[in-house]
Amino acid sequence: MEVRTMEIEVRRSACEGHGLCEQTAPEVYELDDEDYVRLRVSEIPESLQVAAAAGARVCPVAALRVRD
Repeated sequence: MEVRTMEIEVRRSACEGHGLCEQTAPEVYELDDEDYVRLRVSEIPESLQVAAAAGARVCPVAALRVRD
C-alpha cells in the first residue's frame, strides 16, 4: 500500500494571526507567541491529512498551501 505524503507550505509573511487553522486542526497548527501560524508536526501523518487540508483551506489570507 502506498502512503500518500503531504507537505504544508507556511507563508509566515502572509499570516495575520486569525487562528482559524488552529481552530480547525489544532493537532496540526498553532499560533506562536507573536500570533503567527506554525506547524505542530514536522511531518503530517496520513491520519491528520484531512484535518491539515481543512485548516489550510479556512485561512482567509492564504498563508497555508497544501502540497501533495
